[in-house]
Amino acid sequence: MEVQIIGIKKSNETKKAIRFFSERRIKYHFRDLAEKGLSRGELANIARSVDPETLIDRQSALYKKRGMEYMEFDILEELEQYPLLIKMPVVRWQTRSSAGHNPDEWSGWITASGR
Repeated sequence: MEVQIIGIKKSNETKKAIRFFSERRIKYHFRDLAEKGLSRGELANIARSVDPETLIDRQSALYKKRGMEYMEFDILEELEQYPLLIKMPVVRWQTRSSAGHNPDEWSGWITASGR
């Protein structure tokens, strides 16, 4: 089993995800959103298994700074343009994805993988 963890190094939630998989000796590939965002195709793949509404971090400073609570917008378009709006971490395994710290779901993936 190998997962992809998408977030930023400074994010406590991302650090928790890395620790979760490290403690279980599960390989992971880390992708830093501060260095490179997600393409429209990657976002679409993630949105197939996660409701796009849950992908956007409505508590983030950037969300509030841009006044997005008062705007109508296309979520995937905004996330492509402003990757730091993504609720971190996004964790991917096979065709499954999760947004935010979600150890119960990750544990289910580990069980499903036969580990």
